[in-house]
Amino acid sequence: MPGICGQVPVQKSWQDATMTTTYSYPVIRPVGFDGALVTFSQRMTEPSNRAALAYRSAIEQQGWSEILETSASLTSAYLRFDPLRMPYAEAELRLNELLGQRDWYSAALPAGRRLWRVPTVYGTELAPQLDEAADAAGLIPTEAIQRISQTQVRVLTIGFAPGQPYLGPLGPEFDIPRLPTLTPMVPEGALVLAIAQMVLFSGPTPTGWQHVGQTAFRCFRPDQEQSFALRPGDEMLFEPVSRAELEAIGARDTDGSGGATCTEIAS
Repeated sequence: MPGICGQVPVQKSWQDATMTTTYSYPVIRPVGFDGALVTFSQRMTEPSNRAALAYRSAIEQQGWSEILETSASLTSAYLRFDPLRMPYAEAELRLNELLGQRDWYSAALPAGRRLWRVPTVYGTELAPQLDEAADAAGLIPTEAIQRISQTQVRVLTIGFAPGQPYLGPLGPEFDIPRLPTLTPMVPEGALVLAIAQMVLFSGPTPTGWQHVGQTAFRCFRPDQEQSFALRPGDEMLFEPVSRAELEAIGARDTDGSGGATCTEIAS
């Protein structure tokens, strides 16, 4: 089935809330008077996130001087441009031409990505909802820990709070609903789970997601030159440690890494 510019695979069409417009993906839409959003799917999938990350990287590689900033979400790439130098019609034309250059759903992820291995306590009173999440996934807690900790998850996007990553995808067994009520507060470094994704909180916050793990990793480091530790496209492994080990890590941690190691991912 042909794509928006005749060469890009299309995801399932859908109708918006007005039931008057049907989109075939990928689709380009204006955002205000100086922005454009290129969306690859209605809902997050690995291919649509891959497309968003790869396409945003490709935009930056074009070197268009009229582009003021870019970002990527779970399924979309956004750019803001100078409308006095590049009207929306021209921006749309350029974006459409770029879409036609490859199959973005199977494109290589951006270069410069990193793998983080993060010491994590699962369960105990530090992460008290592990058992509940495991039960919802049809697993016993030890099985849940094994599957979560051995899944190398991608930083799908950064959002909601400074430096805070959305991570995934997990296996379909973890496509579990959010809690019916909010947990009043979980601490910085909390690893929470729902809808086959995880979030690593950059600060204390209420949440409706299941608190399954606890780390000493600081996502937001305002005292450092690079205040966001993570970048979209990075990958993470949350490796099990005991509570005593995590407390020892926290006691000697001076840079916010929480004992994590970081290595470059070969492209």
